[in-house]
Amino acid sequence: MNIEQLRDYCLSKKGVTEHFPFDETTLVFKVQGKMFALTSLKAWEAGTPSLNLKCDPEYAQELRGTYQSIEPGYHMSKKHWNTIQLHQTELDSSFVIQLINHSYDLVVKGLSKKLRDSLN
Repeated sequence: MNIEQLRDYCLSKKGVTEHFPFDETTLVFKVQGKMFALTSLKAWEAGTPSLNLKCDPEYAQELRGTYQSIEPGYHMSKKHWNTIQLHQTELDSSFVIQLINHSYDLVVKGLSKKLRDSLN
């Protein structure tokens, strides 16, 4: 998966927008104004891409115990976020897509009913 594929996939999900709220190199994807994924463009350029994704706390622990390339979220709540080291190539694109979907679904689940309904 390259940065364009990641961007295209995230933006294809309902209600998703992209932002640079922290600096000009940290790309953030939000659904209804809530973050579900972020990545450093500098890291992609350097050949060490990673992706921060929201995750159910129990599932996050399971993933970290199973995959060397999944770590507690860098600069994020370690309980609710994972950093996926994409450059380690341990995870195939279809699994990364599943993790993105999990993050998106968690954020959507936490939205108010009104905001959730607006996605349909």
